[in-house]
Amino acid sequence: MINKIKIGLLIPVFNGLSFTSKSLTRLYGLHSNSEASGLDLQIIVIDDGSTDGTSEWIHKNFPQTHVLSGDGSLWWSGGINLGMNYAIDHLDSDYIIWWNNDISPADDYFIHLEQILKSSKPEIAGSKIYYAHEPEMVWSMGGIFDTRNGRKHMTGMNDKDNQELSRVYSADWLPGMGTLLHKSVIKKIGFLDEKNFPQYHGDSDYTYRAKLAGYNILVYPQLKIWNDKSNSGLLHRDDFKLLKKSLVDIKSNYHFGKDLLFYRKYATSVLAYQTLAIKYCLYIGGFAKWKFLSLLGVRKKQKSF
Repeated sequence: MINKIKIGLLIPVFNGLSFTSKSLTRLYGLHSNSEASGLDLQIIVIDDGSTDGTSEWIHKNFPQTHVLSGDGSLWWSGGINLGMNYAIDHLDSDYIIWWNNDISPADDYFIHLEQILKSSKPEIAGSKIYYAHEPEMVWSMGGIFDTRNGRKHMTGMNDKDNQELSRVYSADWLPGMGTLLHKSVIKKIGFLDEKNFPQYHGDSDYTYRAKLAGYNILVYPQLKIWNDKSNSGLLHRDDFKLLKKSLVDIKSNYHFGKDLLFYRKYATSVLAYQTLAIKYCLYIGGFAKWKFLSLLGVRKKQKSF
């Protein structure tokens, strides 16, 4: 009898049934036809109060899925915490994978994952993430954070895939998709800080905390996924009201308070705050620049996701 590696794959959702249906169809189709026979993959959807029939659709079409329910107050970090607790306590999962409903894995993703787990036995591993609308353009090979100068960025971001990005990378933190954790990590450092980082920074805060606890974080180029960025975050979209909202809204990656909290927690020099200030000057300044140019008839080219 094969002793399979038990994996709990977590997908936190709030509405977005069109994304979730595609994601589950892709995942179950891949895994059922995969040569990764040594994996026992259990998919856990954390439905945080969807009103578009998400849970009902899943129960009807993929009844083997574990569906956990929230009341709309979980957000991403709370949903992940609920899923991790369920995977460990109820499914006895060896590993947890953070997933999103707007990502699609390569055909051989789970084959490579099984090979990596059996040969390297990583405690924390990241995936190579591409843009879905530009399939050869890399979005992330893991994150780096310099505590002294405050630079927080993702390796390979906006670079066309190349030989240099085809090796294993060491990272300080990982984004919340395609991130794999052994259950021992959770038992040692606990769960995500859903109070202070309910949405954005929940992933980087947790994985950086793991890094500080002594865990080695590696990103494997064989683990390829593509992210549809059209389903991500709140931006100003050239609207002043949205600009103000994006600075304080939980759904925004430009939530100034959450950014400041992350830097206060981990930065080791006042120089780090200069980098944070530059980030917001560029964000707000870019808005002002294009507003001014629009008065002169110059239009900003919109990204096509």
